[in-house]
This record gives sequence, C-alpha cells and structure tokens, in this order.
Amino acid sequence: MSSKIKTFLLFTGQNHGRAEEAVKFYIDLFEDSEIGAIEHYAADGPEPEGTVKQAHFSLNGQNFVAKDSHLKHNFDFTPAISFYIESNVEEDIEIAFRRLAKDGVVFMPLEKYPFSPKFGWVQDKFGISWQLTLI
Repeated sequence: MSSKIKTFLLFTGQNHGRAEEAVKFYIDLFEDSEIGAIEHYAADGPEPEGTVKQAHFSLNGQNFVAKDSHLKHNFDFTPAISFYIESNVEEDIEIAFRRLAKDGVVFMPLEKYPFSPKFGWVQDKFGISWQLTLI
C-alpha cells in the first residue's frame, strides 16, 4: 500500500475546542515543527464557530492531523497509545518532560530506570500520553 500514514488527534469531551491550543503548544515545544494549515468551522458549520475542522502540522518531521469534535463519544485519549521520544540530549528530555507534565499527570517520574539512563512517562494537559527516553 502506498498510502501516507499520519497520526490523527480528535479533541473531544473535556478537550473539545482545544485542538488549536494543543497544536500551537506542540509546535512551540519541538524543533523543526510547523503548522501546515488550520481550517476552522464557520458560523453555519456543524461544530461551534472557530473550532478546528482540520489542522495539519508536523513535529520534528512527523505529520499529524488534529480536529475538534463536540459529539459525545465513548472514548478519549488513552495512555495505552503514547508518543515515544528518543533523544541523546539530556537537557532536551528534561525540558520537554517538564513542559508536558505541567498541568498534566506523571505516570513515571523522569529518572534512571534499568532500561534507560533517564526515562519519564507523562500525560499532558490535553490528555496525550508521552514517553521520553535518553539514548
């Protein structure tokens, strides 16, 4: 199959209306990241005016799509799927972990583990789960 694969983030439930805020937060956090395009719902759209119909962005070269959905779903983001960041720069891991953990939930503190000289697992304020490891 020659299709492109992108990660899709649906901001629903308590995070509805926060897609653009999240995209801008991530773009600011990671180097070589940019917003390709953001399309908002108009006043006559199926979603509240100004919420994100579709946002295309990249984080360090990885492509993503984000969308707001006011519909009530039986799901939200889960730590069962997380973004896994590997870096050989300890300061980068520390800064990213600190910023992602602010107003979020720390599952595993950033410290030495048998499998990594420095590792941390956090769910950010938008409900997205991140694992960071020093390699």
